[in-house]
Amino acid sequence: MSALNLTLLIVDLALAVAAYRARKVGLVVWVALLVGVFALTSKTTFLVFGAIAAALLLGQPLFVLMGALGTLLLATVSGLGTLSDLTVVVRKLLELASKEVLLAIPFFVVAGELMTQGSLARRLVDVMKATFSWMPGGLAVSAVAGCVFFAAISGSSPVTVVAIGSIMVPALLKAKYPDDFSIGLLTTAGSLGILIPPSIPMIVYSIMVSSTTPVDPTDLFLAGIVPGLFIGALLAGYSIVIGAQHKIPREPFSFATWKAEMGRGFWSLMLPLIILGGIYGGIFTATEAAAVSVLYALVVELFLHKELTPKKLVGVAEQSMVVMGSLLVILALAITLNYFLVLEQIPDAMVAWLKAQDLSRNGFLILVNLLLLVVGCFMDIMSAILILAPMLAPMAAAVGIDPIHMGIIFIVNLEIGYLTPPVGLNLFVSSTLFKRSLGFVIRAVLPTLAIMMLSLVAITWVPAFSLGLVQALDDQPPAATTTPVTPSPDAAAPDAATPGRVKSLQELMQEAQGGSGAAGGADAGAGAAPRVKSLQELMEEAKAKAGDAAGADAGVEGAAAPAPAAPPRVKSLQELMQEAKAKEAADAAPATP
Repeated sequence: MSALNLTLLIVDLALAVAAYRARKVGLVVWVALLVGVFALTSKTTFLVFGAIAAALLLGQPLFVLMGALGTLLLATVSGLGTLSDLTVVVRKLLELASKEVLLAIPFFVVAGELMTQGSLARRLVDVMKATFSWMPGGLAVSAVAGCVFFAAISGSSPVTVVAIGSIMVPALLKAKYPDDFSIGLLTTAGSLGILIPPSIPMIVYSIMVSSTTPVDPTDLFLAGIVPGLFIGALLAGYSIVIGAQHKIPREPFSFATWKAEMGRGFWSLMLPLIILGGIYGGIFTATEAAAVSVLYALVVELFLHKELTPKKLVGVAEQSMVVMGSLLVILALAITLNYFLVLEQIPDAMVAWLKAQDLSRNGFLILVNLLLLVVGCFMDIMSAILILAPMLAPMAAAVGIDPIHMGIIFIVNLEIGYLTPPVGLNLFVSSTLFKRSLGFVIRAVLPTLAIMMLSLVAITWVPAFSLGLVQALDDQPPAATTTPVTPSPDAAAPDAATPGRVKSLQELMQEAQGGSGAAGGADAGAGAAPRVKSLQELMEEAKAKAGDAAGADAGVEGAAAPAPAAPPRVKSLQELMQEAKAKEAADAAPATP
């Protein structure tokens, strides 16, 4: 045992003792595992296991674990052992500044906080209630519709649960809907915040897979619309069934009330239209859309609705900074760990392993869905994207799955992870917000969780759900263009490949001169190549050397000249000039004896 390994073992044991204190049984189990790993595996495995165990036992946040793992692996496996070598970690952190799409995340976080603290969410819910309350289960349907619309504003699942759930759950309970149904419905519908665009996890996913299978976040946004509406429709159908079963009283539809609420909620309804319409209309990018959403929400809440006070603005800033601070640090250190994976070609090795298994496309989809469902139970969505997306994306591409379709499958799986214990974030948010035990919330989401599973199957095996809109836009005929196209030689002279094309040039020249001469016609009848004769005649006329002898010699010379087989005859003009001079000298030679 080396001194370094012994020192590391002592340090890990000390950390374990400090963490467990009185938890003696857990300490014994942990020490036994650590000693077994130290004795039976390599130093790297021991270091990685020790770092993970120490971080978990000490209750360290995720970014500490990410940073420790990334640094240890780069130092021990990749050979970047010196401080100068490890500056690559800092460089990877600085690379985040070059990712423009990353700026969309803080903007959407701030916009969500502004709308939660103001009245945009409440006015949106009032519009939905006036629209759907006449239906069986209409109030529950309006809650789902409110989550769908608010998800298109906030981009965050927990924010959607808080903003819409805090308004709608008390209203559902007052209308005599069952407790478990009300809480389960809003807990599940709130998860649509990460599927219906704009979506913060979609932005993070596009960043993390950019080194292997680049995906435009705008395409992911577009691909998430139909799956999000599909899940929303299933939840609305479930609400109608429950409303009919329990004979929940309905409110008659009032056009005057609907018109009044539409007027009050006009600015709330316009925000998703402006954001999504601007993105897909080409007016601004996803990042610019996030900035527009902040400015829009701020102007509407301050000057039109007048719901935000300076004190509330301070709270918005504080909450946004807390969320963004933790998220950006985790993302930065996860990119360091991702750099190690790319450096050691681990995604490539996994793709090679997958090909060796000879899995079919359907076999891979089954495997990846099971994996992501399990991962969603134990890991939050950001961690899963940061760790698994760079490895699974190239594997999916290797078996022929469209990168955009794979991104939606990934997001839907981890959307379900928001609802599965022990780490389902929406479960804890609902437990705290609605003051119910965690066990009660878990039981409450079981029916809607089954609906989510059914949706996952449909989205996985019917790619049109994800790719239909994207392909529809891509297949649009391109706009007419007036840009001139440089013609090819064949296009300029369609018949240039045939030797007879130059003859037609002669004909045109003869027509311009009023017809061909008698000598030219006799030579043509004698079988001479007409193209050479015609060009020489034009040269002789230009030099004022026409005559019977010159014409006859030209006919003889023309007969001797081989017929060209290649179209680029223009180059032979100089040759013809030289031949004309040679013929003149030949004509003068017999006249001297």
